[in-house]
Amino acid sequence: MNPAQDKPQNPTGVPGVDPLEPRSVRTRPTRQRVRRRTGSGDPALDEKVRELVAGAEVPDADLLEDIVETAFRMARTANRGEMKLISRSLRELGRAFRIFAPYRGVRKVSIFGSARTTEQHDEYASARDFSRAIAARGWMVITGAGPGIMAAGHEGAGAANSFGVGIKLPIEQSANGFIAGDPKLIDFKYFFTRKITFMKESDAFVLLPGGYGTLDEGFELLTLMQTGKTAIRPVVLLQPPGSEYWSEWMTFVRDHLVVRGLASPEDLSLFEIAGSVEEAIAMIERFYSNYDSARYVGERLVLRLRRAPSAADIARLNRDFRDVVATGRIEAISITPAEAKDGDRPGLPRIALRPGHNFGRIRQLIDALNALP
Repeated sequence: MNPAQDKPQNPTGVPGVDPLEPRSVRTRPTRQRVRRRTGSGDPALDEKVRELVAGAEVPDADLLEDIVETAFRMARTANRGEMKLISRSLRELGRAFRIFAPYRGVRKVSIFGSARTTEQHDEYASARDFSRAIAARGWMVITGAGPGIMAAGHEGAGAANSFGVGIKLPIEQSANGFIAGDPKLIDFKYFFTRKITFMKESDAFVLLPGGYGTLDEGFELLTLMQTGKTAIRPVVLLQPPGSEYWSEWMTFVRDHLVVRGLASPEDLSLFEIAGSVEEAIAMIERFYSNYDSARYVGERLVLRLRRAPSAADIARLNRDFRDVVATGRIEAISITPAEAKDGDRPGLPRIALRPGHNFGRIRQLIDALNALP
């Protein structure tokens, strides 16, 4: 089974829900739930909005109503600069969603690294060779659209297998020649909308050595996973043979964060360091060797798998990961009604648990599931 061609719609399997955020993934939002909000502040205007949306006959009409009503409510107090920020952000995200939509069935990896890396650097070769190898396995590559590591990613994967997620900077910077003019090139004004796109669309992340921007992206990604605000996915820190960049970074994290109690030892499980392209590929493929995807249903975290665990496997998981479970036990389950209603990965085996808040341990649980025969 090629995991790149058997990907759920997103890491939850349900378009538009945040993968590991319990309150947002329990059920699809209902009209009644959204209508509890304050509307525009003008009941007569709200009624006109409802009539307008009803005539449009669009999916998730309740959410569209809420967006429009919120815009009217905000317009009463926001200044022009704030309105421009919201308007531009909505347009940027909408365009990104449209461009990525035809490729929801293909797994994608985001590559981060320095724009200052040149073709003479070993890091450039590593990014190019990794992208070529992962594209040959059916994956697509997402990078920023600039030079350096971003260009290397596009060169290796080729434009047909690449997305360019660029940022408009005060200094003039054009897209690299490998992605320029491609319909999958997106330019963002705001870093936060660009970051949302990277996080939403990616099934794995590979970081090459880089500067402030690379470290910012890496730390934010790890923070989102550590706090359960996004799905756990493989994070691979790739350093060329002979480089100690990520090894030294790891020493800092361990000696200055973990030792001082500023991070948990289990948080170190949220990433892996690879010393070669082959090792990076193996880490990503191993992550998806049995584990498929996750979704919250009520208070339970449901993990979808490719191979059903035996009763002995379940007993071992309950013994080894007792601390991960807030209440109850890890159980093998059938598809839940909420998943069945959404057509969410119907043919896969599942386990479910009510987790605590240590998502580093959840990553270790996923690793244990991938090690099952």
